[in-house]
Amino acid sequence: MKKLSLITIFFCISILLNAQESEKNTSNFELGRGLNFSFNEGNYQFSFGGFIQPAFKNSKVKGQDSSNEFSAKRTFLILSGKAIKEKVSFLIQTDYSLSEPLLDAWVAYHPTSKITITVGQKQTFLNNREMTFREDKLQFTDRSLLSQTLSRTGREFGLFMESKFGNKFGIVPMAALTSGDGRNSFGVDSRDTDLGGLKIGGRLDLYPFGYFSEGNDNLSADLAHEQSLKFVVGAAISQNTGVSNANGEGHGNFLLYNANGLNNLPDYSQVYLDFLLKYQGFSFLGEYANASASGLNTTFIDATATQILAPQQISEYLLIGDSYNFQAGYVTAKGLSFDFRYESSKPEYETNLNSLMQDLNSFTFGLTKYFNNNNLKMQASITSIDNSNTNNQTVGEFLVQIVF
Repeated sequence: MKKLSLITIFFCISILLNAQESEKNTSNFELGRGLNFSFNEGNYQFSFGGFIQPAFKNSKVKGQDSSNEFSAKRTFLILSGKAIKEKVSFLIQTDYSLSEPLLDAWVAYHPTSKITITVGQKQTFLNNREMTFREDKLQFTDRSLLSQTLSRTGREFGLFMESKFGNKFGIVPMAALTSGDGRNSFGVDSRDTDLGGLKIGGRLDLYPFGYFSEGNDNLSADLAHEQSLKFVVGAAISQNTGVSNANGEGHGNFLLYNANGLNNLPDYSQVYLDFLLKYQGFSFLGEYANASASGLNTTFIDATATQILAPQQISEYLLIGDSYNFQAGYVTAKGLSFDFRYESSKPEYETNLNSLMQDLNSFTFGLTKYFNNNNLKMQASITSIDNSNTNNQTVGEFLVQIVF
């Protein structure tokens, strides 16, 4: 599958290169923007790029031996394009560090400059703000524990609508209707079908002092050194009907039943509140998340309907509870960034020691050197995790990133 994907991509590139003979066609390469092609006087545009992140990670659990890991943390290939007159764009994005590399594959229609309608698999805006940033835009070497717990890759398959209004006061409403089973949600073959119903949700972002500088809105660090105070306040809510995965980004990981022995999957809701502030190199991101379950009346854990699901037991199947993430940083004029993050999570049923969501507090210190904005950088971080149910853990990581 990986070989086929690579062959397809390089075949497309060869076709594009052969088309350079026309005077109406142009091509160029820029670090961070990839290899770009323009045809028919700019009416058709294509871009091929990606990024790599070789990394070293050390993890130490109190009372145990430490473990070391060298890896290609992320290896992205990205193919995108636009048809200007037709008001259509597309994107295919893969991560070859994963066993199933396909992350994004969508086509979008832009009826106006303010509205975008997308069909396919893409990074959803129904999660917390950090989870909407692509993996090469992270302030630390990895996402927060809030993001890692309540999401996987943050990709879903479905219909997405985004709009953007205002200038001095920005309003960005968004809505989505998805399969509710995460990426590649329809399984590997016809026997591995989508379970449950659909997921519906929306997000609203408000920019009281106008939008961030161009390119400075899709990451949490203030690389553009905003000359005036800028911040965004947002809220996202979603309900996933009939889930069979701990955070709704998968399916078939567990099954629950009604009195007749038929599937009776619970509904799973997530609510996010967040804000991001930037001013002259300083940034502050705050996030709150609540995940809950419903639709649990007369639910059994076996098809013979002999073992009823106790109220607290749902926390052993779904990640439910409250989580917080606060991170701040300062980027100097020479591209050196000092960052700090504090996180906390509380399970809905604190007395159930088997809850998937853990009662924990975490601190992270990060240091990043940006050589070419976010296109070339080195990052280091150290995280201390205080878990009330297990031994404390310390994780240190160093990575190098190049975006091409």
